[in-house]
Amino acid sequence: MRRVTAAAVLAFALVAAGAGCGGDDEGGGSRELTWFIAQQPGGALQKIAERCTAQSDGRYSISIELLPNQADQQREQLVRRLGAEDDSIDIVGMDVVWTGEFANGGWVQKVPQERRQRLTEGVFDSVLQSAQFEGELYAAPIWSNTQLLWYRKDRVDKAPATWDEMLREADRLGQEGGIQVQANRYEGLVVWANAMIASAGAEMIKGPTEVGLEPEATKKALKLMGRVARSGAAAPDIDTSTEDTARLGFESGASAFMINYPFVFPSAKANAPDVFKHMGAAKYPQVDAGRESAPPLGGFNLAVSEFSQNPDLAWDAVECLVSEENQLQVTELEGLPPVRRDLFDNDAVRKAYPGFADVVRDSIADASPRPSESPAYQDLSLAVQRALHPVTGIDPDDVDSAYDALKEKVEQAVKREGLL
Repeated sequence: MRRVTAAAVLAFALVAAGAGCGGDDEGGGSRELTWFIAQQPGGALQKIAERCTAQSDGRYSISIELLPNQADQQREQLVRRLGAEDDSIDIVGMDVVWTGEFANGGWVQKVPQERRQRLTEGVFDSVLQSAQFEGELYAAPIWSNTQLLWYRKDRVDKAPATWDEMLREADRLGQEGGIQVQANRYEGLVVWANAMIASAGAEMIKGPTEVGLEPEATKKALKLMGRVARSGAAAPDIDTSTEDTARLGFESGASAFMINYPFVFPSAKANAPDVFKHMGAAKYPQVDAGRESAPPLGGFNLAVSEFSQNPDLAWDAVECLVSEENQLQVTELEGLPPVRRDLFDNDAVRKAYPGFADVVRDSIADASPRPSESPAYQDLSLAVQRALHPVTGIDPDDVDSAYDALKEKVEQAVKREGLL
């Protein structure tokens, strides 16, 4: 079975070369474009890939390569392949925090000038910020995400506007006043810290190598985190809490408040109907009364690999994949928000977020992206985790040590001093 004649080998090589020769997008036949993207449970990715393949009139077909479920494993696989100049990747699905690293590494292309208006029209400024590096656009956003304050309408008359107010309400409610957050030593803790610091009016970093962390505002944010962690309202597992443990804690009925993404709404409807019927949604709480909060920003952007053999076709495919129709398909099947402000008036979005679509829209508009413009974001993320975990170790009466640890480790991260 292993014997192959020299003539057969030559014939096969010629056929393969004719079918897969790269570089130019002209010529007969359809080009297969490979799209590497994190798996989503609702099947939207397959549907929009098939739609764009059909709409290409035979110029290209899109083949999906699903990445692992864990974000760090997704990034690792892409970094290994792109670092090796793997030309089997055409379209790169990037978490919003990967932009600086991938652009700085020379792994993804700048968005061609002639395509920028079409790919950015109507997109939230906060979302576009996550797709840029050093003032240049490197990706087209396809879906977004943000965190809301979820609360029990049967336990409080209205959603608390500030963290202080939420803590007071939690204390008043006693055992029914639990507050669910994400504070394990993982990216969720970075999300919380960045949102708190931004909501206080400070920045994690001011540029790729310049630390922000203005002392007064940052210490105010850390003090609130410490107060939540050490309060009677904190979940018993706060130092290992994640999005899912928070969801389960809220669905159990033991909590009045939860910070989390919109996926918790359909989950409660399916798993905890008695909780669901009293579930309200509001914007992320303020750190300072009167200062708008800066909610977290999540989502994915699409880039074209620097090593793609068919870059023009790949950009054509990206334009199709992020179209209005396809963004709405993602919202309908995955529950993930679109990246265009105007689409929140669409029935599909209103149905996905009944009664709180405008809250999601306002949250994304005011969101503060994590500092993805830093090529050292992975180091930066680890720095924050190591400095602030466990959050129960943050003394709200003396946050200087927590602040000093955070600043020191963030400085090490942006200077690339070996945290990884």
